[in-house]
Amino acid sequence: MIIGLPKEIKDNEYRVGLTPAGVRALTDAGHRVLVETKAGAGSGFEDALYERAGATIVNSADDVWAQGEMIVKVKEPIAPEYPRMREVQWLFT
Repeated sequence: MIIGLPKEIKDNEYRVGLTPAGVRALTDAGHRVLVETKAGAGSGFEDALYERAGATIVNSADDVWAQGEMIVKVKEPIAPEYPRMREVQWLFT
């Protein structure tokens, strides 16, 4: 499965849906994980930590949402994210 991790955009939300250790567990289980650049910055996780855990860093939330079969977030999607959601996609928040 392709799992996408976008940066949270809700006001005052700095957490991230997956830590690098979570990404490692998913990639070790055979999943591909796409992480939006700087998605973990608010929680103190640099892109390089996600890369070392096996993630692919992508440049935009659009890329994460377009390619991800499951999207992992902390909070529910907000209006700017609605057009990115696809009917065949899983959303885990």
